[in-house]
Amino acid sequence: MTRYVVPQLADGVYALGSRDHDRRMFDALIPLPHGTTYNSYLVKGKKTALIDTVNPGFERELLGKLDQLVEVADLDYIVMNHAEPDHAGSIPAVMAAAPRAILVASEKGADMARIFYGVPEDRIRRVKDGDTIDLGGKALRFIDAPFLHWPETMFTYLVEDGMLFSCDFFGAHTAYGICDEDVDDLLGLARSYFGEIMMPFRAPGKKAMDKLGLLDIKVIAPSHGPVYKNPQKILGAYREWTAGATSEKAVLVYVSMWGSTAAMVRTMADGLTGEGIDVKLHNLALLDLGALAADLVDSRAVVLGTPTVLGGMHPLALYAVNLVKALRPPLKYGAVLSSFGWNGGAVRSAAELLAPTGMQVAGAVELRGPPTEKDHIAVLELARKLSGMIRGNV
Repeated sequence: MTRYVVPQLADGVYALGSRDHDRRMFDALIPLPHGTTYNSYLVKGKKTALIDTVNPGFERELLGKLDQLVEVADLDYIVMNHAEPDHAGSIPAVMAAAPRAILVASEKGADMARIFYGVPEDRIRRVKDGDTIDLGGKALRFIDAPFLHWPETMFTYLVEDGMLFSCDFFGAHTAYGICDEDVDDLLGLARSYFGEIMMPFRAPGKKAMDKLGLLDIKVIAPSHGPVYKNPQKILGAYREWTAGATSEKAVLVYVSMWGSTAAMVRTMADGLTGEGIDVKLHNLALLDLGALAADLVDSRAVVLGTPTVLGGMHPLALYAVNLVKALRPPLKYGAVLSSFGWNGGAVRSAAELLAPTGMQVAGAVELRGPPTEKDHIAVLELARKLSGMIRGNV
């Protein structure tokens, strides 16, 4: 019989989650260079509650860890903070092994549990914002957190220990480390995660942060990545990120077929850097979505570089624009650089697609063939204009 290492986070609180070192893609979109975790937690008072479960395929490990701590059949509650399968996919297995356990979920979560996981209504307890469950020496309080990042999401707060089980909020994709002090660049990983998952939901995120500001939070236990035993740093970062705070920073995303667009982008980067702007370059042909999402979290401007392909933008540039629209970063300003061989059109297409974002477009430089000295001067003039807007001088 396998014996598992089950970290104890506080008296009667244990981390039972699974580490997936081999997973390299999430939602067929998000790269996982460091793997990820599916965190599940057990809270033991006179009664016991399992906070979230694990991704399908890891049920046996979860049940094995549970079995080391309690009689699984005697488990009282399974709390479903969020219905997505990486957190709730093992609910059927746990409920089958614990026939008396009651699933605790928000109103919308309860409906999803019935539809997605076949949980019968008589085994569901629906909770509202502020409701509590007394485990006997341990009390769980439930906090509505809709659209972080599904409509049914809630947080669970362990009152006696000041421990917040936040599901995806405050998460990070890495299979390494148990606590925040174990991972050197945890804030960077959390920034990428925020950009990929939470950035489109900054408004509900800010509301959640206002609610959490009323709590005495001593530990944050998310559903991906390490537990924060020193939560003030991530709380401070999330206050800035959910508020849409930006810095004097520009993200340059580009694709170049024969070097002309890339040459303009390099000139733009030099011009912005010379004006004191923090510049981040992303070649779309080598795109690291996590790195791009992280840079978009606090960037004030974006520059799109694209050649014309069949009368419009290069397909990778089109993807980038749609990605920006989907992630909804707090960008305020934009610019477009484009080249073409026999017919233009990319700048027009970019302007049409960027219009709904509300960004103020500083201008565009479009040229036929490789850039001349005159063209580079035009790009530098655009860089000066854009840098002035970024610094708030225009």
